[in-house]
Amino acid sequence: MLKATILDYQSLAPDDLDLEHLWQLMLEWHLYDHTSAEQTAERISGMDIILTNKVILDAELLKANPQIKLIIILATGTNNVDLQAARTLGIPVCNIVAYSTESVVQQTFACLLALQSRLREYDDAVKRGDWCNSPFFGLLDYQIQEVAGKTLGIIGFGAIGRRVKQVAEAFGMRVLVAKSLLPEAASQPQRVTLEQIYTQADVISIHCPLSDYSRDLINTDSFAQMKETVVLLNMGRGGIVNEAALAEALKSGRIKAAATDVLTEEPPSPDHLLLDSRIPNLIITPHTAWASQQARQALLDQVVNILQSLDNGPLVNQVV
Repeated sequence: MLKATILDYQSLAPDDLDLEHLWQLMLEWHLYDHTSAEQTAERISGMDIILTNKVILDAELLKANPQIKLIIILATGTNNVDLQAARTLGIPVCNIVAYSTESVVQQTFACLLALQSRLREYDDAVKRGDWCNSPFFGLLDYQIQEVAGKTLGIIGFGAIGRRVKQVAEAFGMRVLVAKSLLPEAASQPQRVTLEQIYTQADVISIHCPLSDYSRDLINTDSFAQMKETVVLLNMGRGGIVNEAALAEALKSGRIKAAATDVLTEEPPSPDHLLLDSRIPNLIITPHTAWASQQARQALLDQVVNILQSLDNGPLVNQVV
């Protein structure tokens, strides 16, 4: 019987998921709620199948474990596994695709609408008694902006980016899509340059993976090109937006507002620069955009399909 391990089982918040089909597979399971870098080598030793969400599997670890028959990344992004090393060693790697589209899109617009409608400010105002003391029926202390008629710039046009475009158009927004960041990408005449996104968009929404082409993509120079009224949304990966530049852009009023579901350090340290309460108009959520119950169940269902395909072939969702 093949030995399989899940290195960060609790990252799936499995308590509300149907796991019956997973446990029915003829595998000897080894589950770890959390795995530190210091624990990884011991826990993958002798394992045939490794499932990891964010635990890093580098070249050294892979070379030390030639028995590995399959790695499943419990997410779409693959930057936590050394794919080149896996390819060289002949270790198949699969990921999970298109499972969280609706969840991420929902979070994208929840953040945008909260910022444009000033929901946090009005909620705080009501709870501290401002409405009770109002001379008329409502409060109009914070300017509200409609999204209809605004221009949305999308960076990253996979399944999530395409769905964001559909929803934005339903809201009456004009949509610009940035050209692929990959230099070998085919011609995309219907798309625009990053510079056009920066200068024309009222809202910029990031949905691309972290790579050598996207790291620090949004930086001080990028912010300098943007409208002062722009809202920046990052539901992609930490590291795409330079966090020091973002903090400065918000504190100086260079941009209007931002929301991010991801940070370069996850979980962040208590003194992380973006956790400074003095930074205005910033929403930070703890990497939860993907995590609806429906999305997590779809993820587990894909895991079952991948594991079943290991025997039946071809492998589902193979990236290496």
